[in-house]
Formats: sequence, structure tokens, C-alpha cells
Amino acid sequence: MHHPKSLILARPAQIHPVKAHLGTAASISTIVIGIGALCVILIEAQAILAPVVLAVVIGLMFGPLADRIERFGISPWLSGAIVLAVFLTLISLAITGFAVPLSDWISKIPLIWNRVQVELANWQGVIKSVGALQDQIKSLAGSDAKMSVTLDDSTSVSDVALLAPAIASQLGIFLASLYFFISTRHNIRVTILTLCMSRKMRWRAAHIFRDVEHYVSHYLLQITGINLLMGATLALLLWLAGVPSALMWGLLACTLNYVIYIGPAVMVAVMLGVGLATAHTSLGIFIPPAIYLGLNVLESQVVTPHVLGRSMEINPFIIFLSLVFWIWIWGPIGGFIAVPSLLVLMTTFKNIRHMMF
Repeated sequence: MHHPKSLILARPAQIHPVKAHLGTAASISTIVIGIGALCVILIEAQAILAPVVLAVVIGLMFGPLADRIERFGISPWLSGAIVLAVFLTLISLAITGFAVPLSDWISKIPLIWNRVQVELANWQGVIKSVGALQDQIKSLAGSDAKMSVTLDDSTSVSDVALLAPAIASQLGIFLASLYFFISTRHNIRVTILTLCMSRKMRWRAAHIFRDVEHYVSHYLLQITGINLLMGATLALLLWLAGVPSALMWGLLACTLNYVIYIGPAVMVAVMLGVGLATAHTSLGIFIPPAIYLGLNVLESQVVTPHVLGRSMEINPFIIFLSLVFWIWIWGPIGGFIAVPSLLVLMTTFKNIRHMMF
């Protein structure tokens, strides 16, 4: 019989460094290919996936309202119909607030363009330099013809005719998805929990559902309140400054503020156009954008961090990357769901990390 000390323990076979690097590279390549395939699927299936995902995000925001309605003994199917009616009423009010003033401002676009030309004419030195450069380009090209731009709008009617069915179908998908998600959200949760194999997984999945609903609905409801307050304040200040259609600009600021970074930038450009159309002096042109910029700085630096709290803080660079990605994938809808989708991913990752460690 051999003594125990004489036993030779077998050492695990060491993997060659080259094979280890190749395995890591293969894993990274698989992840990259998977991400690329996911992007292609999201882009190609935008007509279906975009309205469905938007409906889920809006449904998470209106989830607390549906819960309160169901506390009175109302069935989820009826509460979903009530929430959908409330949502459509809010959208109708917003469209009504935009419709009449917007038609008047569209007719003022030539006036704004003429005002831009008048203001640029004050920069005589710059204009003369540009004119001299244009003459030099003409002499080099050997032509005295004036530069002109011709717009071809012959296909505008056909484009609208082609887009109308697509927009109508996406709107129908969105409304149907919103109704069925709100009506069956409890069943969806129960179905997914039953698929979990262990009690620990079910417990963690329940926490993921709870945290996602809490953070997304909390974020959207708080941001909606902040945007409404900002829009009302902007409308009041513009009205005091004598700017026409102040209520419409407040509604527009409230809507665009959902798309962080890009929405405020677009609003500044709009306010500059409003100043060009309404101001009588060169200094007065900058009053509307200055009012909006002051409110935006106050909202983004003081009000929003105070209301949302430190628990909702996300690295601005991560938010920017999420915004760029989703706008590239789905356009304006992607801009709206960028932050909520980031909250969903971060909440899921935190719960999975707690489960693993």
C-alpha cells in the first residue's frame, strides 16, 4: 500500500497563451457580431418594434394610474381603456394647442427669412468679403451666371400619400400595444416568473420587475411634471415679453425637453427664429432665446437634480451615447426612450449582479 504522502496530485492542464488569446478574441467577435445583428434587426423592424417599445415605456409611466383605478375593483381590461382614453385626451389637447398658432407661424417663415437677410446686411464687411470671393470663383469658373437654388416639390404629394398608411399603421400598433400592455401587465409578470427555475431566480426577477416599474415610472412622471412647469413658466415669461403665441412655445418646450440635449438645442433655434419674426431691434432678437436658455439652465442644473435625487443620476456621457444610439436606430422615438431604456438596463444589471455575488 502506498503512503498518502507518496501520492502525486494531478495538475490541471495549462492552456497555451495563444489559445487563451484566440478564445478571448472569439468571444469578443461573437459579442460584436451579436450587437451588429441586433442593430440590423432593430433598424429593419423599426415599423413594428418602435411603436411597441414606445407603448411599453408609456405604459410604465401610466402604470401607477392604472393601479389606483384597479383599487376600486375595476378590472384591468377596463382600467386599460380608461388610461388609453386619458392619454388620447392629453394628446388631443396638445394638438389643439399647436394647430391654430402653428398655421399662422408657418405663414411667417418668409418674413423670418427676410429678417435674417436684413440682419446679415448689417455685416457689410463680411458680405463684401463673401461677394469678392464669389466674383473670384466666377472668374475661375468662366461664368457670369448667378448662383441659384431650385427646389423640386413635384413629389411632395406622392411622398405624403406613401407615408400616410405607414404612419397610420404605426399609430394603430402603438395604441393597441399600449392598451394590451396596461391591461395584461400583471399577467406578463406572472408568466415570466413561472419560467424561472428556482425560487432565488423568481425572487430576483420579481425585484427586477418592481425596480424597473418604479424607476421608469418615477423618472417619466417627475420629468413630465418638470417639463409642464418649465413650459408654463416659459409661456408666462414670453407673454410678459410680448411674444405672440406664448402658450404654443411653452407646449413645444415641454415636448422637446423629453429629448435631452437635442430638444433644448432645437428649442433655442426656434426661439431665435421667433425673435427674428417679432423683435423690432437687433438686441430684441435675442430676448426669446435668452429667456429659454435661462430657464433651461435653471431646470437642468437645479430643479431636475433636486427633484430626481442622486439615486437617478447617470453619467452624462452614458446618457449621450444612449441618445445617439437610439436616435440613429429609431429617430425621434429613440430620443424619447433613450433614458428609460438606460434605466431598464442599469436596473436589470444591478439585480443580476446582486444575484451573482
